[in-house]
Formats: sequence, structure tokens, C-alpha cells
Amino acid sequence: MKINSKQTRIHKHRRVRKKVQGTASRPRLCVFRSNKHIYAQVIDDIKGITLVAASSINLKLQSSITLGSNCEASRSVGKTLAERSIKEGIENVVFDRGGKLYHGRVEALAEAAKEAGMVF
Repeated sequence: MKINSKQTRIHKHRRVRKKVQGTASRPRLCVFRSNKHIYAQVIDDIKGITLVAASSINLKLQSSITLGSNCEASRSVGKTLAERSIKEGIENVVFDRGGKLYHGRVEALAEAAKEAGMVF
């Protein structure tokens, strides 16, 4: 049976998740990119809870961005996530790109989060 691109991404994500583990002291910054939006959350894998989340669907962000599926929106989400994380006292994180390449929107989100004060 032929493997499609979604199954390939899931396979890559599972392979990465074997190595990337978020803890209370250094949670995991997980990124999911769809065709229309981008989502990011900071997760403590030991407790199994989401500590901070941001996405391009957020109404406050939608007023400042024109389209949820471009690099500008990704930068806004990254900056917002970093600001919320720093308010919660989270600066050091492990970056989980979710099986996607570190390029384009994923890279824009990561770089914006770094510029806003997060450390990977």
C-alpha cells in the first residue's frame, strides 16, 4: 500500500516525539500548520497539560493579520505565544516542529518566539 503525505508527516512526527519530551522545567513548544491556520502550544508532557497556546484563529490576532496562512500570521502567533509564556514564567522550551520542515511558516513562528525572548 502506498503511503500518502499525511501518513508520512505522522510517521516523522512520531519518530521525533520519541526523542523530544517536554518537562515542567523545559516544556515542549508544539507547532501544527494547516492550510488555513497555524497553531502553537507549550505542553508539559509529564502532566499531560497545555500550559500556553496561541493560534491564528484567535480573534485578537485576526484583527492584526490579513490571512491566517502566511508568514506574517506565523510571526504574530510566535510573538503572542512567547509573550504569554514569559508571563507564565516559561522561557526555556524544546521545539517540536510536528513533522514539518523548519522552513517558511514554521521557521517564522520559531524565529519570532526567539526574538520575543524564548530559548530553544
